[in-house]
Amino acid sequence: MILQNAKIATMVGAQAYGLIAEGSLVVEDGVIAWVGGRDSVPKDFFGHETIDLRGALVTPGLIDCHTHLVHGGHRAIEFERRLKGASYEEIAHAGGGIQSTVEATRKASVEDLVATALPRLDALIAEGLCTIEIKSGYGLDLETELNMLRAARALEAQRPVRVKTSFLGAHAVPKDYDGRTDDYIRDICIPALHCAHQEGLVDAVDGFCERIAFDVDQISRVFETARELNLPVKLHAEQLSNHGGTQLAARFGALSVDHIEYTTEEDIRALAHSGTVAVLLPGAFYTLQEQQKPPLECLRRLGVPMALATDCNPGSSPLTSVLLTMNMGCMLFDFTPEDSLAAVTVNAARALGMPNLGTVTAGQRADLCVWAVDHPAELSYRIGFNPLIHRIFNGQIT
Repeated sequence: MILQNAKIATMVGAQAYGLIAEGSLVVEDGVIAWVGGRDSVPKDFFGHETIDLRGALVTPGLIDCHTHLVHGGHRAIEFERRLKGASYEEIAHAGGGIQSTVEATRKASVEDLVATALPRLDALIAEGLCTIEIKSGYGLDLETELNMLRAARALEAQRPVRVKTSFLGAHAVPKDYDGRTDDYIRDICIPALHCAHQEGLVDAVDGFCERIAFDVDQISRVFETARELNLPVKLHAEQLSNHGGTQLAARFGALSVDHIEYTTEEDIRALAHSGTVAVLLPGAFYTLQEQQKPPLECLRRLGVPMALATDCNPGSSPLTSVLLTMNMGCMLFDFTPEDSLAAVTVNAARALGMPNLGTVTAGQRADLCVWAVDHPAELSYRIGFNPLIHRIFNGQIT
C-alpha cells in the first residue's frame, strides 16, 4: 500500500524528528519499501492500494522495551502502605514486594497468566504498541519461570504484536533460599535458564543487581551462562544504591542497563564505551516517589542513547501507557518531546537488539502508527488522550 499526504517522523536525519512535512511511504510484504516527498512516489509502485492520510502524522510503531507484564495477583495493598510511609525496601524485607507476586504467580497456570496479561497488553496496543519486551522473574522456581515465558510467547500468538522475552530468574531470592543466595543461583536460576533456552523461550537474560537482590559475582555467573548460550544480556542496576551492576553490564556488552538512578560518571563512561542503552523508567520513579534522578546531564554529555519504558509491573510501576510514559519522561526526566519519541522508537529498538525497527526508513519492518495530531510534540504533551488513528503491524492495518 501507499500511505500518501502525511507528515512523517522518520526519526533519522538532522531535521527535528527526521520530519518530512509532506510525505508518502510505500509498504510491500511487511517492509517499508520507500519513503519520500508526497509527489515523488516512484512509478514502480503505482497500482498499489493508496490511502490518503489527509495530513496525519506517521511515526514508527511504539516499543515498550522493559516490562513485567506477565504475573499473578496485584499489590494494591502495598501501594496503600507506601502512601502511609513504608519504603519499598521495608515492604520487601517484610515479605511483600516481589515475594508476594511470586506467591500469586506460582498459583497461576499458563492459561491464567495469559488471561490476566491480555487486558494490560490490549491497553498498550490501543496506544500504538507494536513490540514489547516481557520478563520472567516472578516464579523463582524452575516450572513457574518457564510458565511465565510460555505465557509471554502465547501472547504473541493471540495478538498482532511482537514479543521479546527476557529470562529474569535472578530477580529475587525466594523464601526457601533465604540466606542461601549462591545456592539459589546454582540450583534454580542457572538450570532454569538452560531449560528455558532449550525450549526456545529466551531472547535475552536479565538480572537485578542490588543490595536487596543479587551482587556482582552472582549476576556474573548468570551472565557467563548467557554468554555460553549465545544470549544477550541486560540488567536492572543502581535503582536503590550503587552496587556495581552498571560496570558489570558494560563489561558483558549488555543491550541495556535499566533504572540507573545511582549510576556514576565512571559507570556512564563504561556504557558509552560498550554501546549499551540506558533505559529509564519514570513510572517506577513516580510510583515510589523517588528523589534521586538518573544522571541525565552526564548521559547526554557522554552520548549514551536513552530509552523509556513503562516497567509495567504489579508493585513499583503499574503503568500500561507508553504515551503517559513519554509525558513522564518530559516532566520528570527533562526529556524533550523529540527525546521521548526517540526513546520509545529508535532507542527502544536498540535496547532490544532490533535494528530493523524504530525508524520510518526503507528496509525497516513496517510497524507504524498514524496519529491525528498536527505536530509530533503532541504525543508527549497531552495527558490521558490517545490520538491514534491506525496501527500498522508488519504491514497490516490492525
